[in-house]
Amino acid sequence: MKFMIIVKATPDSEAGRFPPGSDKLFAAMADYHEQLSKAGVLLDGSGLQPSSKGWRIRYDGDQRTVVDGPFAETKELIAGYTLIQVRNRAEALEWSRRFPNPVGENQPAEIEVRQLYEMADFKDIAPPDQIERFREMGME
Repeated sequence: MKFMIIVKATPDSEAGRFPPGSDKLFAAMADYHEQLSKAGVLLDGSGLQPSSKGWRIRYDGDQRTVVDGPFAETKELIAGYTLIQVRNRAEALEWSRRFPNPVGENQPAEIEVRQLYEMADFKDIAPPDQIERFREMGME
């Protein structure tokens, strides 16, 4: 089972500012991700640049429109993520409880954890040949 631990953006992260005491935060994040790696559950993890350096594609019928950042609602933005693969939801919950506070200890913050779909989840709606195409691309 794959889970994504999502770090929510803040006005500071959107401005490209790191929280006070960032040296301690980076050390805590490095320790945490090293533990994930040693346990064999870390797939990927990274911080994201502010939305001012990104864009969205808006779909309307067959039209696609590029909308450049920045985006106003920071509560709807992602500042970073960690992707893990574990045996079950309980293990994902345990790892996510250990995630360092992304804005610094004793500060209010929130992370979100979401399970990723796996090809087996689509067996009742996608033809086997289409599922196999995704598997051949390395998408499980």
